[in-house]
Amino acid sequence: MKAVLANCSVSISELKKNPSALIDQAEGEPIAILNHNRPTAYLIPAETYEHLLEKLEDYQLGLMVRERQNEKISAIEVNVDEI
Repeated sequence: MKAVLANCSVSISELKKNPSALIDQAEGEPIAILNHNRPTAYLIPAETYEHLLEKLEDYQLGLMVRERQNEKISAIEVNVDEI
């Protein structure tokens, strides 16, 4: 059985009745959408989704910085005035 990764869960039938009310009740937290008591999707408010994307981008930039720090070992020092 799959774990439900949300404090709130609703069936697809409940979601169809009033999705806006569910989003308001969840107060920014994810809502697990269940089909036959198994999670099939997660519904999150736009603001929460945007925040997640920002965090993911920050993480990816951090990985890029680490990779480039390792490249510094093979870098050649130059004087900008000599270029």
